[in-house]
Amino acid sequence: MKERIILGIDPGTTVMGYGLIKVNGNDPELIVMGVLLLSKEKDHYLKLRRIFERVLGLIEQYHPDELAIEAPFFGKNVQSMLKLGRAQGVAMAAALYREIPITEYAPLKIKMSITGNGKATKEQVADMLQRYLKIPQDKMISPLDATDGLAAAVCHFFQTNRPQSEKKYNSWQDYISQHPDAVKKR
Repeated sequence: MKERIILGIDPGTTVMGYGLIKVNGNDPELIVMGVLLLSKEKDHYLKLRRIFERVLGLIEQYHPDELAIEAPFFGKNVQSMLKLGRAQGVAMAAALYREIPITEYAPLKIKMSITGNGKATKEQVADMLQRYLKIPQDKMISPLDATDGLAAAVCHFFQTNRPQSEKKYNSWQDYISQHPDAVKKR
């Protein structure tokens, strides 16, 4: 498999988290993770512009091959959901502008992929990523939106990276037919 770079984004209008990983075969490694802080910006449209510019800047600096982005979750506050959807859309527009393929993942799917628990906390996700990618403590960033963006990238790696030697089986019968010595005959 050729080397590829995955940009992961946790969209938000107060804090946008991002993480980039480089994948060589089956070995992902951290390139960078960070946050875009937008809380001081009062105008919602200027926040959207800053999101677009930051994502475009990341794309121009690191040249990712793919974008993995967390899908907005359905909450009770419709206004918050609309703002979050706009933030996600602007980040996606920046990727589309540079012709980068996009994959959306539900928050539950990302957490399940990283921790094995769809209801994991941000702290649990960050801890698993730190261990998996061997990130030194001094490189861990607060707020944890950075590791949420990184989690989207790693989730995408897990969903799309299949070792060349891995065989796919459609059924137990298929497996048995390809591995006759693995099954004891009675």
